[in-house]
Amino acid sequence: MSRTVSANITLSLDGYAAGPGGDMSWLIETALHEQCASGFAGWYRGVDTVLLGRTNYEGFHGYWPAMADDPAADARSRDFSRWFDAVEKVVVSRTLQEATWQNSRVTDDLEGTVRALRTKAGQGIAVMSSVSVIRALLAADLLDELRVIRVPAILGEGLPMFHGPLPPSTWTTESVATIPTGATVSTLRRR
Repeated sequence: MSRTVSANITLSLDGYAAGPGGDMSWLIETALHEQCASGFAGWYRGVDTVLLGRTNYEGFHGYWPAMADDPAADARSRDFSRWFDAVEKVVVSRTLQEATWQNSRVTDDLEGTVRALRTKAGQGIAVMSSVSVIRALLAADLLDELRVIRVPAILGEGLPMFHGPLPPSTWTTESVATIPTGATVSTLRRR
């Protein structure tokens, strides 16, 4: 059986994953809400390989490893930090030569790498918020599941999730939940 490739992305109403200059302040209230955080924890616990673009790898690597033993961090952040440190991380980049975070490696062949990963024994394969990786997987017909957190904010500009053409595809909505911040969390599966 082939391993599932799943992606998690938070978007504004107008389809941006980040605001101007990389601003993420518009999603913090939603990301920190207990219902959203516990749903995210349930999702990532079924994963043992993470695909990251270079920008997200560098940002996550600069932040998460130190959280594992930070007494000021909440228990959920420390737990996630330990999981993220231990999980296999595949960084998709044409410019990064080396990934120094433990259990990390760099590839410039996303399609070939994902096809090989799907045949290996293991749990799920996940993409965490890397727009370029999600778009490339959609274009290659290699994404099985999409978890979209839609925050009720219009940003007007920033990093768009859906810009330019993608091949047509159809999806089934497996679940939709509204959390008290007004955001919706949808899980969609490729037909």
